Amino acid sequence: MVTRLSVVAVGVVGLLVLATAPVAAHHAFSSEFDANRPVQLTGVVTKMEWVNPHSWIHIDVKKPDGTVEKWMIEGGTPNTLLRRGLRKQDLQPGTEIKVEGYLAKDGGHRANGRNVTLPNGRALFLGSSETGAPRDGADPTEGGVRPK
Repeated sequence: MVTRLSVVAVGVVGLLVLATAPVAAHHAFSSEFDANRPVQLTGVVTKMEWVNPHSWIHIDVKKPDGTVEKWMIEGGTPNTLLRRGLRKQDLQPGTEIKVEGYLAKDGGHRANGRNVTLPNGRALFLGSSETGAPRDGADPTEGGVRPK
């Protein structure tokens, strides 16, 4: 009887750990990004990560002096992006895109993506809802900053 209770207890604890892992990885917009520091980036996709709880677009941004900065753009969940019309083939390596979003508070080359414009001119909303990010329809480019 004791062995059976031990197995059940270990199983319950294991399920609780697995159930809370994704929650611990999730964060509020304001914990990492600054709504008062909008950014516009044009770059070439090097990698797209369709992962939960946030997708990541990796781009190379060419600076005026010819050097390249590697940027990571956070988007909504893969399911959210697919429902908004973004397809996996839209963000293949080598695709040049424009991204509007908000800079990371830590000053790194990371941003929370608001909108992405594809080479054919199609613009799509990248953000995730209920994270504390500026609301849908907000214009992140007004008074925006460009990376140095």
